[in-house]
Amino acid sequence: MPRPRKPRTCICPHRAGFAAVFKPAGTPLMELDLVRLAHDELDALHLCDGEGKTQEEAGVCLGVSRGTVQRLLAAARSKVAQALVQQKALAISGAPGAVTSFPCGNDTERSADGIASGNR
Repeated sequence: MPRPRKPRTCICPHRAGFAAVFKPAGTPLMELDLVRLAHDELDALHLCDGEGKTQEEAGVCLGVSRGTVQRLLAAARSKVAQALVQQKALAISGAPGAVTSFPCGNDTERSADGIASGNR
């Protein structure tokens, strides 16, 4: 029996709590193969490539090790490249339902339905 999955702190502000599908224009979704991108993979991609954080800094933000961030990044980059090159639909899974705090210096909290609150 595999070890239980460690809970992750998903903080990506894009599509928090929502499922999203990105596909090539002009082709019905039913005719496309689907590539599934997990929310934690999107978070790792956003933190490292979008915000320019190191893998170690992203690991602190997500509450996982640097090695886990490296694995998440490799999987996310591979899936995004596959969807773009092979013209497949890219589906992003929804975020976990818990309220997420931002350990990376942001002063707001965002629930899984995307509603932000905090001290601004």
